[in-house]
Amino acid sequence: MKVQNNGFLSIEQLQDQYLKQNKSGTSMKATEGQSFQEILESSRVRAGGEVKFSKHAAGRLADRKIELTSGQMERLQEGAAKAQRKGIKESLVIVDQLAFIVNIPNNTVVTAMHQQDAAENIFTNIDGAVII
Repeated sequence: MKVQNNGFLSIEQLQDQYLKQNKSGTSMKATEGQSFQEILESSRVRAGGEVKFSKHAAGRLADRKIELTSGQMERLQEGAAKAQRKGIKESLVIVDQLAFIVNIPNNTVVTAMHQQDAAENIFTNIDGAVII
């Protein structure tokens, strides 16, 4: 690797050193067509796995006799992923007639209810909503 006269590496040299090689020095396939933000968000979604339910939310589901189908769970997960891509931190996710408040950074449902059970249809302490 050639060092420029000023003692610093050029951007091209840094790219070659850090972006195109893994730790063992072998070439890695570059991801084309995706922005850094898209790559970062997709890695967060993979790392987060499935939406979890807090103890409070699990109790609400049991108290209200709400049973989610696998299709509803998939759509809830999809809604949480969409909220995350938009930068939402506390999201209302509506699936069919069910309303969920999801803490997006923790990937956790913090409460759940039938839409008609929501007092006056007012949801507080959220910064976004996803209707699936």
